[in-house]
Amino acid sequence: FLVAVCAVTLIYLMCGSQAAPLVCERLVHPLDQLVPHHFEGSWALVAGSLNHSPSMEALRRRDSITMYFSNSSEASTLSYTQINRFGDQCQYLRYNISAEGSTFTFDVQSRFSLSMYFLHTSCPDCVVMRWLVKSSRRISTDLYLLSRRREVEQKELEEFRAQLKCYQLPEPVVMDPTKELCPEQPENQPTAAAAPQAEETVAQKA
Repeated sequence: FLVAVCAVTLIYLMCGSQAAPLVCERLVHPLDQLVPHHFEGSWALVAGSLNHSPSMEALRRRDSITMYFSNSSEASTLSYTQINRFGDQCQYLRYNISAEGSTFTFDVQSRFSLSMYFLHTSCPDCVVMRWLVKSSRRISTDLYLLSRRREVEQKELEEFRAQLKCYQLPEPVVMDPTKELCPEQPENQPTAAAAPQAEETVAQKA
């Protein structure tokens, strides 16, 4: 009896060790078939995680984050606007993104390197982005869950947590859906863009 129990346990462990990589293979696979108009418009950051502690702390200090994608005049280029809310202050960051295959590269004028691609998600009105940030000060992997909604279903958030585990990233910062989003256009506020601190802001943000 004991031998049988041990055998069943061994089979279970072997199956589990094989199942995890198979699940991760699906969860971390970049989207090959991208439909540009699907990404257009406004997205709210629902949750995010990255393997750079100072940036995680900065993410926790944001009340809300909104991201806008829009097509530019060039087929392989997107316009990206990120709006960070800190209390009653809104910070607007605008970048052009070039697309090559499934990889998107931010135009940050060679101050650092920032590339992105979209991952699988079963959430119908969500996107999951993986960012790779490289500079003289940091190298990090970031994962962000965005949605047309402010809050997603628990099963959708659990799927995102599973993706984080595949990349060995910490538990996510989950945004408070009751916090107000900033308006799409600034209201008599300067645009915070290409400054030396832009790498900190972009990589920490979102």
